[in-house]
Amino acid sequence: MYTTYIMKRTQIYLDEDQDAKLARRAVSAGTTKSLLIRQALDTFLDGPSDDAARLASFRGALHDLVAAPLDLPDGKTYVEELRARDRRRQHDLETHRG
Repeated sequence: MYTTYIMKRTQIYLDEDQDAKLARRAVSAGTTKSLLIRQALDTFLDGPSDDAARLASFRGALHDLVAAPLDLPDGKTYVEELRARDRRRQHDLETHRG
């Protein structure tokens, strides 16, 4: 009827900023700070355990990015598109005001 499991209690010290951020994240996720800490610990412990493995993982991610690069515009085109959107937004604001 009930699933039981044993949890080992431990204590950690967080600074005020860490505690506040963790509390906000827990509220927004609808969970507890303890569960978020356990999930973060699982992610860390399930990841690569040595520098060489982490470096290999990083290099693999870079390789994947080089093999299929993001289709981003060049800098000039990007800035021109941003400015055009800003002009349209400003025009819309002025049109609605007056």
